[in-house]
Amino acid sequence: MTPPEDVRPEPAQQLAAEELPAAERIRRAAVLLAGLAQSGLAFTAGDPAKDYDTSRYSLMRELAAEILSAQSGSDRDELLVQLGRDSGYATPKVDVRAAVLDEQERFLLMRERSDGRWSLPGGWADPGDRPGQAAEREVLEETGYPVEAVKLVAVWDRDARGHVPPLPVAVHKLFFLCRQVGEPVAPQALETLEVGWFGLHELPPLSLGRVLPSELETVLAHHRDPGLPTEWD
Repeated sequence: MTPPEDVRPEPAQQLAAEELPAAERIRRAAVLLAGLAQSGLAFTAGDPAKDYDTSRYSLMRELAAEILSAQSGSDRDELLVQLGRDSGYATPKVDVRAAVLDEQERFLLMRERSDGRWSLPGGWADPGDRPGQAAEREVLEETGYPVEAVKLVAVWDRDARGHVPPLPVAVHKLFFLCRQVGEPVAPQALETLEVGWFGLHELPPLSLGRVLPSELETVLAHHRDPGLPTEWD
């Protein structure tokens, strides 16, 4: 396996170029360290000639978990489990969010079981999913509404957007504008507490790890003017 060419600035240079609080710089550096460890393990694991390197990359991942634990107060062992779930060359995880608006420009939102707060339907894209299909599936499962994805509004970096709480992995968030294509059915019972329609100025408490008011404002602008270009970080 040959690592892909990469002519981007070094991660340390990227961090130094951003004006961030010290704690956030430490967290992001630990996330980058964990990604380097994962990629290193992908290229060395299973090769007896590289056992030394494999052990060092494993130690690097443990150090990343230790730093994240000290910075956030989260359990070190749980962080280590999270960091070890992925394998292969480290890449950002993909989160899809689907925005459906009615004729009154109200958003279709669902209340999350995990925190009791509200969000656009969405979640991690599954292997085998096309991005738009993932967005459509999430809406149907979480709200019962059959929809069709009609536009990719934005591709945003979770950290750059300021979502909280921070995660120990990098995440790219894909926001799709969707339209309803059929009558709703009952959502999957395990997915959602409630479903409702809300205008931008009457939003319930949002699950800020998933969606921000500023992101809903951008989606609404694209709903009003579909000719706007897709945005990205």
